Amino acid sequence: MQCPRKAVILLLVFIVIQYTAIKTFIGKPFQMLPIPNLLNCGLVQEAKPSERVSDPNLSHKVPRKTHILILATARSGSSFVGQLFNQHWDIFYLFEPLYHVHTTLLYPQAHMPGQVNAADQRWMLGPSRDLLRSLYSCDLSSLEGYIKQVHGNHTTNKLFRQGASRALCSPPVCTAFGLCQTNIAESDCAVRCPTLNLSLAADSCMEHQHVAIKTVRVQEVNDLRPLFEDPQLNLKVIQLVRDPRGILSSRIDTFRKAYWLWWIWAATGQKPQNLPVTQLTTICDDFLSSVSTAMSRPPWLKGRYMLVRYEDLALNPLQRTKEIYDFLGLAMDKNVVDWIQKNTRGSSQWFSRGKYSTMRNSAANAESWRYKLPYDIVKYTQTACQQILQELGYKTVISLEELTDRSVSLIEDKKIDPFL
Repeated sequence: MQCPRKAVILLLVFIVIQYTAIKTFIGKPFQMLPIPNLLNCGLVQEAKPSERVSDPNLSHKVPRKTHILILATARSGSSFVGQLFNQHWDIFYLFEPLYHVHTTLLYPQAHMPGQVNAADQRWMLGPSRDLLRSLYSCDLSSLEGYIKQVHGNHTTNKLFRQGASRALCSPPVCTAFGLCQTNIAESDCAVRCPTLNLSLAADSCMEHQHVAIKTVRVQEVNDLRPLFEDPQLNLKVIQLVRDPRGILSSRIDTFRKAYWLWWIWAATGQKPQNLPVTQLTTICDDFLSSVSTAMSRPPWLKGRYMLVRYEDLALNPLQRTKEIYDFLGLAMDKNVVDWIQKNTRGSSQWFSRGKYSTMRNSAANAESWRYKLPYDIVKYTQTACQQILQELGYKTVISLEELTDRSVSLIEDKKIDPFL
């Protein structure tokens, strides 16, 4: 009988020891080990509390995906702004996916800015919003209904400007380049990774913490209200505006087929009688409508909207980009800083790299239109867009001498209320 009694005593002692150890352990806060972020490409650093593995018993949670939309008009600098997000390792970026909606349903008019009438624009809103909602949920299969030549294995070589997205040019979507390789030229990606697997792209999207999309095919912020009010989305909009005189100058250079009458006016000094005025007034009316909506401070827009002037960004790229990231609540990583420094300090010869290039001397480009547009076109634009020029802080000129005076800036040092 002695042996069983000793066994019972030893068992009780063991239980007491285990109970004491467990109580001591759970009485202290649970500390997670830092986890490396694979998207930082080997740059292991201590994880922030919001980035650590979540536990149902812990008070902190992994932050929601931020859904970023760059809302702009053609030739306002939106490709440049898109790259400010594309260079961030933890942002999945798509370049102009609404192109496919518009060219499929409105082909061929949708290719040219200003060629789609107001009725068609309104009709396109439903499909455009539905596609944005799906893409923010990383459902890239939603693109298949708008892309021709999608194969049975969910592959296509028809995605518009696929190479403009770093995530789509990196593993696992594209294996031609290394995971940590930066500054991949869009043309190189198009040649070495011509076929896109939409399923792999969706997986890549899910692995990124945030999603950014840029579009020039939504007219104003009020058109996005259903997305702002969708509880499944955490939408934040960066509205990019630019001096309409600069936009018009760039469109005349870039879209000569659509703006050929304006080009004739610029080349000959003679205003054509059948000039399509809506190509200009639509820019200003859309800006004015969008800014007016924001300044009325509707509850559904609170904390979700930021207004950015292209000129401010071009003159102070690092400072303005930091302000944008602060608004979004995101940290600006080193890749973004490096890209800005490389792509905003170009010499004048870099302007020959192409109409869609983002590499240029940004400060010089901010008001380059002043030395390209004839004064008559400038004067005409100022009359048509007087209200929005004043609202956004762009000065008007009253003579050719004032227009071309390099010592005088036409950009007011005006703090535009971004309604944060």
